[in-house]
Amino acid sequence: MNLPPEELRHLGAATRAIHAGEGVDAETKAIRRPIVLANSFELNDTQETLAESFSWDNTHHFNYPRSRHPNGRYLEERLASMEQGEDCVVFTTGIAAVSGLFFTLLSAGDHIISSRICYIGVHGLLVEHLGKRFGVQVTLVNTDDPAEVQAALRPNTRLIHVETPANPTTHISDIAAIARIAKQAGVLLSVDSTFSGLVMQKPLQLGADLVVHSLTKYINGHGDGLGGAIIGPKQIITRIRDAASVHLGGTISPFTAWLLMRSTVTLPMRMQKHCENGLAIARFLEAHPRVKFIRYPGLESHPQHEIARKQMRGFGGMINFAIDGDKTQHFKFLASLRIITHAVCLGHAESLVQYYPQEGNHPELGVLNYPEDIGEGFLRLSVGLEDVEDLTADLSQALERAN
Repeated sequence: MNLPPEELRHLGAATRAIHAGEGVDAETKAIRRPIVLANSFELNDTQETLAESFSWDNTHHFNYPRSRHPNGRYLEERLASMEQGEDCVVFTTGIAAVSGLFFTLLSAGDHIISSRICYIGVHGLLVEHLGKRFGVQVTLVNTDDPAEVQAALRPNTRLIHVETPANPTTHISDIAAIARIAKQAGVLLSVDSTFSGLVMQKPLQLGADLVVHSLTKYINGHGDGLGGAIIGPKQIITRIRDAASVHLGGTISPFTAWLLMRSTVTLPMRMQKHCENGLAIARFLEAHPRVKFIRYPGLESHPQHEIARKQMRGFGGMINFAIDGDKTQHFKFLASLRIITHAVCLGHAESLVQYYPQEGNHPELGVLNYPEDIGEGFLRLSVGLEDVEDLTADLSQALERAN
């Protein structure tokens, strides 16, 4: 395909997932981008053209891969097209992307409002490092209530950061409503949209300024690589690339970028299956007598179901639930699973589950205060791509053995 990026951006999601950032290799005529492992690139050698080798505007001029390299750039073009944003910068991990975002946009004395329920690594970055060490004022609120966001605004607020669906509880925040609050206050809004798998939610179209993804999860989908991305206006992305890639050095490796390019080709189809399986498993668990509670945005019983319906094209494969019993029952359940694996991470082809005991000294919880009804802890289930009948049978027998 020879369409320019601005035309490709208007085509369907599956078409963009296959063709954006792709091209014929000039030397071999391969129709898939090769892996370029070089750690140095020839510079322009005239006085008039040397500056072009270092300009951020020349996206396919490379000098040193910490700044930018071919495979990373191809991936950035694809992700920007799929998210329908102007530009993208990729990193080694999702938390490297969030760190780069905060490092670039916040200074000592600035104020950030963030989702109280969020990935534990983001919580620690905000509270323990930006707040306690670097003089950034941090306010954590329940962003599923826009009124709390509005009330938290200060004259020095520079950024509102929202995670929706939230990790690990699947709480939903109204992106459009918070975007209106941010715009009125002249504040940037960033949205961590990792749980949406990129294709099921479009924060930029709902008014957000920037979107963050952990590429490690659904976008990779194969459990074999780490990565992170920020997508948004070219002017802001260039600032982040300069400050975070060059000075923090969290640049993704060429091989990982190549792996992620491979993975994105099937992302729309995979996400459709994750959504189908997720809803079927959520309905099964909701009806099971051993399940104490369940939160899945696609269920009518979810507290923010109507918001999820309004801003999501599908509800993904992430489920938050608990067994009616104590920790002993939860561990019996985990030990009885035969197909589903007790492991960290999410968004893989295989189904994964993680137990979060509600204890303040647990490393996955820290000082977070999750909803009171969790009691003896809860489970975060990442529903994979297996046959849903097999997953249902596995959960059923494990729940019975948890008595």
